[in-house]
Amino acid sequence: MRPCWMLSAAAMAVSLSAVSPLHAQTRLNPVIDLIAKKQPVFGLYGPANRRTRPGQPALPADSMKSPAQLAAVALGYKQADYIFDGSMEGDFDAALPQFAAFAKGMGDQGALQKGKAPRFTHPIFVKTHEIAPDPALAAKRIGQQLNLGVTGIVFVGVESAEELKQGLAAMRFKAQGGTRSDDVGDAPAMWGMTPADYRAKADLWPLNTKGELYNFTIVESKTGLAKVREIAAVKGVGVLFPGAGTLRGVFSTTDAAGKRTFDEAGWEAAIQSVLSACKEFNVPCGYPAGAADIEMRMKQGFSVFVIGWGEPGFKAVEIGRGVSGR
Repeated sequence: MRPCWMLSAAAMAVSLSAVSPLHAQTRLNPVIDLIAKKQPVFGLYGPANRRTRPGQPALPADSMKSPAQLAAVALGYKQADYIFDGSMEGDFDAALPQFAAFAKGMGDQGALQKGKAPRFTHPIFVKTHEIAPDPALAAKRIGQQLNLGVTGIVFVGVESAEELKQGLAAMRFKAQGGTRSDDVGDAPAMWGMTPADYRAKADLWPLNTKGELYNFTIVESKTGLAKVREIAAVKGVGVLFPGAGTLRGVFSTTDAAGKRTFDEAGWEAAIQSVLSACKEFNVPCGYPAGAADIEMRMKQGFSVFVIGWGEPGFKAVEIGRGVSGR
């Protein structure tokens, strides 16, 4: 029989465990906290102004929100674990200033929760241009994005381990074995610290256990799928995603009559091949989910999600949190 004091101590430990918040944040970048605790992560595309198609009348000027106003809208939704921006995957030079204004708006309006343990309430992850066509230009652009204070870079269309390694190196300062220049831009102010402290913390997790930067990698071509195991094996890859939207086009064909046929079985097999590589190499697997499929994808083993902004997206987050108990 155990002494009473041992039982009391055990009971107290259980009690303290029960009241301690399971998801208590200990890092500046809460996405890393969640990943480390093997918890699901739910991110949302940042809110954006509605676009008009060619030939349609322009939207009323008073319906268009400034980047700062869009930042306020993003901060107003409290259930997102991160904000995702894909605008710089296309015309990088045109999109960068608009995103910079949005990021500044996020910082000015309280994206960084200050105190003894500062953290971002809405860390920002951004897509960057494809790396392989011009690795030097890609590295320069990744540096520009990091200098705005983002916490994660998303590589698109990755087709080889070497390409991924070049991208990861661009996220790390030269002093940490990477290729990023010592220029830090506005990032220290965004992170609420000195340039020296920023340089110490702005490294890639999990390669650096104290790092606060994180990577998402998207495979979205048959070439990438053929090498997905090599890609998943790269040290430093954060989350591996199948680019489900792009892959839908890859697995579609058009016949001579113009009839389009979608190979759904091939498409799903491609998605599952990425998931299989993730499981083999113990890499979190991501998916661009919606309310209709997020529960199914969670049951399959996907754990990091990027979801469209708006009521349908909010519903997907609600479902995902419910399924996971978050």
